[in-house]
Formats: sequence, structure tokens, C-alpha cells
Amino acid sequence: MAYLNFSEVQGGTAAPAVTRPTAKSGFSALEWSVVAIAQKDRLGSLNKPGRMSVALGAIFGGFKGDPTLADPRLEALRRIAVLAWHHGYAVPRNEIHAFHATGYTAEQYETLMASISRGRSALNQGKRFR
Repeated sequence: MAYLNFSEVQGGTAAPAVTRPTAKSGFSALEWSVVAIAQKDRLGSLNKPGRMSVALGAIFGGFKGDPTLADPRLEALRRIAVLAWHHGYAVPRNEIHAFHATGYTAEQYETLMASISRGRSALNQGKRFR
């Protein structure tokens, strides 16, 4: 969906441009939604579906498609979030490297792991996590 600023045409003042902070240790709303969705993903979602599962899913239903995200950066975030939701801090080193290779910082990794750790703890205590 595109945005057109008609205030300049009508003689009004334009809205100020949004600036991003230089030192980024957090995530955008989209990135946090990927982390939240990853909570429900199974570990099997990290593997590409085989031809047999695709064929059986087409015949019998139940195949939901390839869960891989189109954006490689968001896919790296989803993969590490799925692993963290299932295994906590025991994330394979190659996944951490792939996470950093897509442009995420060490601070963002720490923020992600701390957030998921709190979420796992709240779920284990039977509390609702937000």
C-alpha cells in the first residue's frame, strides 16, 4: 500500500520525516510479530517440506505450505526465534552467525533472547505472557 502526501499539493505543511535511531538494540513492530508467531511454530517448520509431504498434503489436506518467509532478514529472525522458544539459550552457533549475517546486532540478539526467556518462564509458571 502506497502513501501519497497531498498536503504539499494543497499548500499545507508536510509531516516531519521519521528517523531511525543509530544504535539499534530493539526490533520493529513487524519483527516482534515474527517473534510472536514463531512461538507457535514447530521445530519442523525450520526444514523445507519434502515432495512427499507436499503431495500427501495436496491429496489429504492439512498441508499449510512452506513457512519460510520471503524476506531473508525476517526468516533469520524467525528461525532463531523458533529455536529459542523451543530450546532457550541453546541455539546452534551457525544460526547465530546467520542471524548476524543478515544485519542484526549482538544487542538485538541479547534483547531477543531475554524477551523469549521471560516468555518461556511466564508460560512455565502458567501466567499469560504479553
